[in-house]
Amino acid sequence: MKTKLAFAAALAFLCAAVPAVAHHSITGEYDPNKTVALAGTVTKIEWTNPHARMYIDVKQPDGSVVNWNLELLAVSALVRNGWTRTAVKIGDSVSIEGIQARSGASIANARVVTLPDGKKVFSGNNDQ
Repeated sequence: MKTKLAFAAALAFLCAAVPAVAHHSITGEYDPNKTVALAGTVTKIEWTNPHARMYIDVKQPDGSVVNWNLELLAVSALVRNGWTRTAVKIGDSVSIEGIQARSGASIANARVVTLPDGKKVFSGNNDQ
């Protein structure tokens, strides 16, 4: 009986630890040495888990437009940091401070987002 109880307790502990092991450091995908400062127009917002995403069109010096894919925190963490689902809308102009994907693609982990009203909200991970 004690063996079964000990096994059940060990199994429960391992199952509870799996989500913690599954989370990853952002530096696997993003390079903390590749900081970006972007200003653009919001084209899409995804309030999803494990990370919310925002897409913005950024005008380049040559006049072309690049759509950036910006990873944010989980929705629950964004709410704790002052976000609401209506804080940013498609068509809004925003400024982003973040770190770019290691691949060099137009993908970044957004650290700070300056909202249309000028308010700055924390939106990214700090685990480097």
